[in-house]
Amino acid sequence: MKSVAIKGAKEFEIKEIDEPVNDGTKVLIDVKKCGICGSDLHYWVSGAPAGLVMGHEYSGVVTDLGARTDLKVGDRVTALPISPCGKCEACLTGNPQYCLKTWNHATGLSLDNPGALAPKTALRGDMVMKLPDSVSDEEGAMVEPTAVGLHAVHLADIKVGDKVLVVGGGIIGLVSAMFAKREGASFVAVSETNPGRGEKAVSLGVADAWFDAKAEDATAKMMEASNGGFDVVLECVGNGPAVTSAIMLTKVGGTVVLVGVSLDAITVPLTLAVMHELTLQGAIAYTKEEFATVIDLIANKDIEVLKFVDKTITLDEVQAAYEELTSGTSNTIKILVDPNK
Repeated sequence: MKSVAIKGAKEFEIKEIDEPVNDGTKVLIDVKKCGICGSDLHYWVSGAPAGLVMGHEYSGVVTDLGARTDLKVGDRVTALPISPCGKCEACLTGNPQYCLKTWNHATGLSLDNPGALAPKTALRGDMVMKLPDSVSDEEGAMVEPTAVGLHAVHLADIKVGDKVLVVGGGIIGLVSAMFAKREGASFVAVSETNPGRGEKAVSLGVADAWFDAKAEDATAKMMEASNGGFDVVLECVGNGPAVTSAIMLTKVGGTVVLVGVSLDAITVPLTLAVMHELTLQGAIAYTKEEFATVIDLIANKDIEVLKFVDKTITLDEVQAAYEELTSGTSNTIKILVDPNK
């Protein structure tokens, strides 16, 4: 079947791969929609691993039940793409994101488990979740990134009235801002280097204001707007300048949640973090319960996630989409792929 695979640095190829087959455990689905994730962009930019078929944000229709007896062919589903062992302390306490094996065979993130940039994929049975009829295919593909934002905000422990800054206006930043407002933040701001994305954060109603991170007086303006620093800063970029900015803009005794991931070592002002007694909290993925919560929130129309989706493309258009998302000038937030178009 047709797929999109990494060929080299910033280069995809259209590649024929084998269709997944019943191994007695995995649930097989026909992919309906697949999202392009920020972590996917890192893989594409690096060009490694070559041959990887990405796509870990997806929705689809069950064609083979594998070991699941509570599903039926034709059910609409999504799934956590992770591969936890199910036996360690992290797994047994409901935190599979901490499991040392959780990314080893992750769907769309490992060479032995091709993702949803193809018409069909195989999902680990115990990670599959059924989608209610009130959740569309597009919304189903938005569950995974939305759960990342929910987890980050849970870790931030935002209080009613808190002032919150989100560094980075990509999809994770914007869903984090959305949840920060739901938690009762009195002021939510977004710091962005891309004016189009900054303006979009405000127009979509998830931020009260945005600040140009490239401006010489950006720090001064944000300190003034927050009356001396933000109670919580959610860092959703993952590079040195972004983390440094997050630490500098957090008020004394405040909390920085590190949601962005850097593949390289970075230098940050830890002296300031120490002197201001900041809490530096890492955040990775989500719990299974949070994933299910997002499905419920979407199903009950408690949150609106389709407003973040800019367009749906074909497999042949994936290369151009990645170039757009890394251009630094486009205001596009989320692109979905329909591998059957």
